[in-house]
Amino acid sequence: MDETPKIPSLVNNWISILGILIAVSALFALLTLFGYDFYFGFAHPYAGILAYVIAPAFFSVGVVLILFGAWRERSKRRKLAPGQIPRHLRIDFNVPRDRNFFFGVMIFGFFFLLITAFGTYQTYHFTESVQFCGQTCHPVMTPEFTAYQNSPHARVDCVQCHIGPGAGWFVRSKLSGTYQVYAVTANKFPRPIPTPIKNLRPAQETCEQCHWPRKFFGAVERVNYHYLSDEQNTPWTIRLLMKIGGGDPSQGPTGGIHWHMNVSNKIEYIATDHERQVIPWVRVTAPNGKITVYQVKDNPLSADQIAKNVTRRMDCIDCHNRPAHIYRAPSRLVNLEMSTRRIKASLPFIKKNAVQVLTTEYKTTPEAMKKIESSMLEMYKDFGDKKLVQETIKQIQWIYSQNIFPEMKVSWKSYPNNIGHTLFPGCYRCHDGQHVSSDGKVISHDCRACHTIIAQGSSEKLKTIAPEGLEFEHPVDIGDVWKEMNCSECHTGGPM
Repeated sequence: MDETPKIPSLVNNWISILGILIAVSALFALLTLFGYDFYFGFAHPYAGILAYVIAPAFFSVGVVLILFGAWRERSKRRKLAPGQIPRHLRIDFNVPRDRNFFFGVMIFGFFFLLITAFGTYQTYHFTESVQFCGQTCHPVMTPEFTAYQNSPHARVDCVQCHIGPGAGWFVRSKLSGTYQVYAVTANKFPRPIPTPIKNLRPAQETCEQCHWPRKFFGAVERVNYHYLSDEQNTPWTIRLLMKIGGGDPSQGPTGGIHWHMNVSNKIEYIATDHERQVIPWVRVTAPNGKITVYQVKDNPLSADQIAKNVTRRMDCIDCHNRPAHIYRAPSRLVNLEMSTRRIKASLPFIKKNAVQVLTTEYKTTPEAMKKIESSMLEMYKDFGDKKLVQETIKQIQWIYSQNIFPEMKVSWKSYPNNIGHTLFPGCYRCHDGQHVSSDGKVISHDCRACHTIIAQGSSEKLKTIAPEGLEFEHPVDIGDVWKEMNCSECHTGGPM
């Protein structure tokens, strides 16, 4: 019988055994969470951090400890005398010291895992919070955070749109954010922060979880309040019926604005700039499979240019490109404040003057606050109601603080808004009357394709509704020039 002493394994040491315990525990957690994600799917965007980041990290730590313990054990054995057998790691429960040590380690491990689980859970919830996205980790996002708080989506968590459910996009977002962390730390981030256009998740996986274009139908009334830049701040109101339309015949007639999002239609385009403001090529695939390609008349793309450029299928974000971070133009904001009487139209030339001080260039926000006040006080130094002037100044300063951030070079001009066509090309990127197919079809430039003006003007004129629709009447007589130019060529959001 061979009585040669058995040499203990290289992992028969405290470090490697600890690594085995950590690796086995992490592997169990990883398999459990992976199975849950596979069969049920995670409800929250950041839940994948547990299954695909933290659990693998603990498993990796365990493996490293196993290998380190084995390497350390091997190094010790090389120092032994020839023929000397390394001692086994033994725990003798008859020895009080070993017994107390073992139970101490078990109790410590239990509470360690408990605290780790609780901390991980709290970390997960914090990292999916608006505070984390807008304040804690991204101080450079102050403009976006402020605009988000004033948006219609202020009660929707950032991660619901920017990441969405599932672990895959979570990992992608964090990998793409690695450089962003470095850029913030080293103060190398761009000003303003670019819009995440190319790496944004498809709208079908985010927006359409709440907004379902196929269920839209009919028309919605929209009232636009305007004030002219004259001494009386003359009001001018336009009442529109927006032809929302939809794509589900069971809900109502198909068509309208959301015809573009009808799943039966397929609209693709090529944009030649990063912001997708220049669209020279459009391809429409009808429900019957017929394909129509439209190109701009003056400078159509060549076959080689079409092959080299990226073709994008149109979705919600191509029009609603600022759903939660809207920087409103001074002209529109002053109109809004006057329509709600937070700025009183009784102040002569207040529309003109307020827009003027808001569009003046300032280096910092504190400087803007001081100069807005001093400028307005100078303009109304002879006006009798000083209290009204002070209240107006505060409101104008608030408008500035919520929409213009000179330190980050952010304003309404920084990010084109594709809804409508007044301040930016928007609809007219395609609906400009210049996109023509090979058989002579033209993408409509008729405003009535999207909305019907049922009333416009001021005072008595607004009391009469025209269901059949009215031709647009420019509040200032400029003849037929408005028919020949895009609105955004004159309307920039500043003084007119």
